[in-house]
Amino acid sequence: MKPAYSNLLAPLDLGHVTLKNRVLMGSMHTGLEDRRKNFPRLAEYFAERARGGVGLMVTGGFAPNVAGWVSPFAGKLASSSAAKDHRVITDAVHRADGRIALQILHAGRYGYHPFAVSALKIKSPISPFAPKALSARGVEKQIQAYVRCAQLSREAGYDGVEVMGSEGYFINQFLVTHVNKRSDQWGGDYANRMRLPVEIVSRMREAVGKDFIIIYRISGLDLIPDGQTWEEIETLARGIEKAGASILNTGIGWHEARVPTIATSVPRGAFAWVTEKLKAVVDIPVCTTNRINTPELAEQILASGQADMVSMARPFLADADFVNKAAADRAQEINTCIACNQACLDHTFKLKIASCLVNPRACHETELNYLPTKAKKKIAVVGAGPAGLAAATVAADRGHEVDLFDAASEIGGQFNMAKTIPGKEEFFETLRYFRNKIASSGVRLHLDTQATPESLLAGNYDEILLATGVTPREVSIPGIEEQMQTGRVLSYVDVLAKKHEVGKRVALIGAGGIGFDMAEYLVHEGHSPTLDLPLWNKEWGVTDPETSRGGVVRPEPSAPAREVFLLQRKSGKPGKGLGKTTGWIHRASLQAKKVQTRSGVNYESIDERGILISYGEKRENAELIEVDHIVVCAGQEPLRALQQPLLDAGASVHLIGGADKAAELDAKRAINQGSRLAARL
Repeated sequence: MKPAYSNLLAPLDLGHVTLKNRVLMGSMHTGLEDRRKNFPRLAEYFAERARGGVGLMVTGGFAPNVAGWVSPFAGKLASSSAAKDHRVITDAVHRADGRIALQILHAGRYGYHPFAVSALKIKSPISPFAPKALSARGVEKQIQAYVRCAQLSREAGYDGVEVMGSEGYFINQFLVTHVNKRSDQWGGDYANRMRLPVEIVSRMREAVGKDFIIIYRISGLDLIPDGQTWEEIETLARGIEKAGASILNTGIGWHEARVPTIATSVPRGAFAWVTEKLKAVVDIPVCTTNRINTPELAEQILASGQADMVSMARPFLADADFVNKAAADRAQEINTCIACNQACLDHTFKLKIASCLVNPRACHETELNYLPTKAKKKIAVVGAGPAGLAAATVAADRGHEVDLFDAASEIGGQFNMAKTIPGKEEFFETLRYFRNKIASSGVRLHLDTQATPESLLAGNYDEILLATGVTPREVSIPGIEEQMQTGRVLSYVDVLAKKHEVGKRVALIGAGGIGFDMAEYLVHEGHSPTLDLPLWNKEWGVTDPETSRGGVVRPEPSAPAREVFLLQRKSGKPGKGLGKTTGWIHRASLQAKKVQTRSGVNYESIDERGILISYGEKRENAELIEVDHIVVCAGQEPLRALQQPLLDAGASVHLIGGADKAAELDAKRAINQGSRLAARL
């Protein structure tokens, strides 16, 4: 029989070396790259994924010199002594039968430091530092630094390098008139603007020899005004191939682009069509990337001829054994990346070590291990939401006897509401993973079961973990109780879980994460652009760079299903507490749907007409917002009713997840807390 993933698992011949499959673990900055003392942790992180079956891995970005730093003292490879330090990484990967390339990343004007350089002194919107404009001699020095970095990578034991030529970094900055307005041999027409990457790759190939992998990360879509045309991209691709690259890896979008490219609301495989266009241009293998998180999708892309190789980065944070599970026909056991960015990119931009919401072990492999227990315990977990699911399955995997109780008829807790939000459909995958994990780990699941102090005490459990979650916080506003009785005032649970009908004009009390989710739910009326690529492209203004420079046009958002008012007591911008790398996406999405926001409001009263608000401490400028319904999204309170009776009876009780801390629904903290507790018990 033909294997389920015959294309994905097929070897890839690069001439001097054959990769064991078509899977590239794409570059991710974890924070471990930036300090030599963390290299042993980085080594185990990569080794675990090499053991998991990845064909080729790419490190997080390392600058070729100080000017190329992403931030002060970020990862850099510029000396032989530094190359020796990397041996702990490459040796660990090779012992695990893996292959690894070092990404050479020069930040250019994206550098968050005063030594940044670029084509011209044009400050980027994501750094407060204006770069120094390079002289022709200065450009030559940067090329030499790239080549030296590649030589040092080989010296360090790497199997190759990836030259980061996309995402708006240094090389990309020379390619576009958006930044490069030079008139010398490094600017002007495209032949001059593309001279930099071609020179880098050509000289690099000459320096490292023929038996060394050179991946070039080419920007297939800049997604910025004045970006590259498709004719220019084709010309560059051919030039890079001729210069000696082994693989072309497709990059999508600049960091300053106002189009999301890797968030969970982006359709799966949204940019494979770009790689397909590239594949027709060159003869070397072409790799596709962005929002590919299942072996089924990867196989489909390869089978259809859209790419020769598939890059998946964050999916290997979520599950190091992704490839091995696919190869063993155990894809249902893969812990799928949900593209939330909460523990990976958000951590990176906060200068914290990256991890993964669904897999807290990512980048913590040396200190968070689920080792078999030497003292088997009988454990009760109450609540099958994220915290309870993580705690129960980790404890059972370690050999404990675990009973998991939930009063609902299905697992998931708050995830069952989150998965209904347009753009958050990936939560279905997390619940699928946990359903399989419950079965494989031996957790005894008791649904439709209301745990009581008496039943738990009668079970003679050694440990009782309360993951009982939250309840919506009640708000006190004159008239609210009467309108709740008429059904005009609802909680977010009424709408998302109980599917209460909602009218065409709606006011939302609370503009935190739940308020934003509720607004998305109401304006889309169940039709998610995330599941409709043509619609998504239209709403965000993504198009073929063959028809519009940079691959962007004016967005054409569809009309909102409802008129929504998003209200908050706090002054300032609504959604301030949203994810660092995704908050702007939510705000832009709701703005496109004409959601009206009000900040710094006082809730004066509610009646059959709607809600009366005023502004500021002086309660001025009263405004009646006439609506059909008001939905309360004002936070949650922890559910801890079981705790005190159990403590009074002398039981060993632990609070985790929302039951411990209800401030905003934080699945990252819940899963991490549940997993770490279970690892200690």
